[in-house]
Amino acid sequence: MRIDRIDVYPVSFPFLREFRISRGTVGSARVGRPSLIVKLTTDSGIVGWGESVPVRQWSYETVESVYTTQKTYLAPALIGADVMDVDGLHTRMDREIAPGYTLGQPIARAGIDIAAHDAIGKALGVPLHAYWGIRRKDSLVLSWTVAVSSLDEVAELVDEGKSKGYRNFNVKVGHESDPSFDVTLCRTVRRLAPDGFLWADANGGYSVETAKRLVRTFADIGVDVLEQPLPPNALSGYVELQRLAALPITVDEGLITPRDLIEMIRLGAISGVAMKPARVGGLRPQRRLIEIVQDAGMLFLGSGLTDPDISFAASVAVYAAHGLQYPAALNGPQFLSASIASHGVRIDGDVAHVPDGPGLGVDVDEERIPELAMPALGG
Repeated sequence: MRIDRIDVYPVSFPFLREFRISRGTVGSARVGRPSLIVKLTTDSGIVGWGESVPVRQWSYETVESVYTTQKTYLAPALIGADVMDVDGLHTRMDREIAPGYTLGQPIARAGIDIAAHDAIGKALGVPLHAYWGIRRKDSLVLSWTVAVSSLDEVAELVDEGKSKGYRNFNVKVGHESDPSFDVTLCRTVRRLAPDGFLWADANGGYSVETAKRLVRTFADIGVDVLEQPLPPNALSGYVELQRLAALPITVDEGLITPRDLIEMIRLGAISGVAMKPARVGGLRPQRRLIEIVQDAGMLFLGSGLTDPDISFAASVAVYAAHGLQYPAALNGPQFLSASIASHGVRIDGDVAHVPDGPGLGVDVDEERIPELAMPALGG
């Protein structure tokens, strides 16, 4: 079964509310969530759907760079390739896009990898967990994201999450210019949700000195894990934080390939990893990273990039298959107001159920794509 055609549709999903990280506003009712919908068609007529989800405040990959990379380089290189040979597809993409410090253009690659997996599952008539031969869970618990610009918003936002059935919370910290804001934020959320899993994500916003001052305070408050406190290349700083042994330190933006992970483990720089298929080039490399973390007895957390339908379903599938034990910070349903799926992941309260359909188990309604199109990019 060979790839006959790859189409890419740039779209933008409206936000329900503002979403802020330490680098600024990621999305709002005015600024949508860009996404590249990938439609992979095989010579037998089977269609696989994928999605790339760039966020320019989080990664160097933008919606424009992902679109041109997929259309100009990756898609032409994959026409005629055997879609069942996922390793071979990645080898072809490796030849087209050179690495930098680590893998080049992983978000662009992820959309194609996800589409290939969807096509494979559909060709075999099985969901992805059956194709992988691993099914440890049928559902995932989700966490509610607290990302605010004012402390006055915290109680209302936590109460909203609790009213929808959420019991666990992840908070956006990393405000180097005002660390006391982050301390009060975490203390408030812990007071309002005393029994939930509390996960603080700094998105690389702290200096080493600030992070070293804060980790014990966060631990005393009851923060369970601190994600990406430092910039990705501050490896010696991560080693210093680990030596303090105040609370688990995980990375996100700073890790893409298995080689990156092995090096960090050798250095003693991390307690674990916050995973994202979108960040690491798709489901095939994501599974390898999870296996390394689990074999090392380290912390495996699952998160996302405010993923719409397709990317959300891919994340749920891989995390559940590998038995994620902690609440997943997949906040697409919390922040996005539109969908391109006529059937997707079912969510009850804070529980996301893995679809049973073949491939991703998501039915894409193609008529909805033009409604969300970004015409300037050819959508």
